[in-house]
Amino acid sequence: MPIGLVSDDDLQRELSNLQTVHPKKVQIESRVEILDKRGRAVGDVNVPDSLRQIIGEESVINGRQSALELAKDFGVSPSSVSAYANGATSTKSYDSPTQSIISHINKSRQRNIKKASRVLSAAIEAITQDKLDYADATDLSGIAKDMSVIIKNLEPPNVVPSDNGVKSPQFVIFAPQFRDERSFEVIDVKE
Repeated sequence: MPIGLVSDDDLQRELSNLQTVHPKKVQIESRVEILDKRGRAVGDVNVPDSLRQIIGEESVINGRQSALELAKDFGVSPSSVSAYANGATSTKSYDSPTQSIISHINKSRQRNIKKASRVLSAAIEAITQDKLDYADATDLSGIAKDMSVIIKNLEPPNVVPSDNGVKSPQFVIFAPQFRDERSFEVIDVKE
């Protein structure tokens, strides 16, 4: 019904189309339909930074498979999971990570390294000469080894930056081996 002045007959016809609950009150039913649609919603710019941080942390701490399952719940692609684990916001910015994501991942790494270090220290301290005489020391050394592997896997890779923290170009010089003339085949040519 268009907006404007209407006749009494049109008004009564429209009111009769509505479902009435009470003679004085009219209830209007509205139908909402939610469509399951891939991609960004209207007005949605991108994945929130907090979700990127959580997915990146999950990938680094608990592994890629765990991060993929988490990302699937939020409709994030597997390629984005790889980018978030590297600290980037997308695969396009993979080589230039975002500081907020990197710092969140590194803080999480440090928390887990600290926990593993405490367990490692406790396991090493628990190995005494008395326990070395018994078979229980193998269990304790196994715990110590596992904790050291956890620490090694969680530590970020050591990158030695140049003077200003900017990556400098690397030159690879190839020096071919000199061969003596006697090593070549000889072909006699007659003129």
